[in-house]
Amino acid sequence: MPLDQISDEKEMSFLDHLEELRWHIIRSLIAIVILTIAAFIAKKFVIDTVILGPSETDFWTYRKLCELSEILKAPALCIDTLSFELVSRKLSSQFMTHVTVSLVVGLVLGFPYLFWEIWRFVRPGLHLKERKASRGATFAVSLLFMLGVLFGYFVIAPISVRFFASYEISNTLQNLFDLSSYISTVTMIVLGTGILFQLPVIVYFLTKAGIISSGLMKKYRKHAIIIILALGAIITPPDPFSQVLIALPLMILYQLSISIAKRIERREAKLLRS
Repeated sequence: MPLDQISDEKEMSFLDHLEELRWHIIRSLIAIVILTIAAFIAKKFVIDTVILGPSETDFWTYRKLCELSEILKAPALCIDTLSFELVSRKLSSQFMTHVTVSLVVGLVLGFPYLFWEIWRFVRPGLHLKERKASRGATFAVSLLFMLGVLFGYFVIAPISVRFFASYEISNTLQNLFDLSSYISTVTMIVLGTGILFQLPVIVYFLTKAGIISSGLMKKYRKHAIIIILALGAIITPPDPFSQVLIALPLMILYQLSISIAKRIERREAKLLRS
């Protein structure tokens, strides 16, 4: 019987909780494996269209930048050349890349279900008020994660690829990027932004737990900006433009988190007065 169908009055032993957690994890892994296999089968679309998309000049982001450059009369915005080639230097490189990419795609697509299973395990342990206050948690977490993934894929990843492709220390050197290096850069950016976009959810639960407050977040806003810029530098290439691109939405999310914390504090204060 699932944990969320057991009445609050019925206590479960530690081993029962472990058994229940095990089944939630197993179901999550099965879903991710199924999606990974599906991604592995759809090799042409996943590899050629999705993963290698930012390495081609006809990628959606590059086309939109060129359209914007015509409107603004700023030719520098248009990315119509990418001076690099992808190479596979190891015997098993292409096969392992195929497996790795399929797993990442399976994890990204399966993330909402993974969180839902975890939430099903955690939710029965919350008080009734906490359950009501956390309604829509799965939707919020999934939405923010997917927004982060899309932002990383369509904004940060192509700009990062462009930066590395155009950067040179000598015009006598040719850019031959290893396939595994390209894949790791793109996947790290996409997954990194997906995780970083969870900031409002993290702040929500920390505020509910009384660990942080809106006043504390306002007090350390400048410190938070420095941390955000540092995180932007970690998951993006070392150029200011890319760092600002990732930092701006995170700063907006930080300000949104302050508003969320304020709302929770007002609600808690109202409950105490009633």
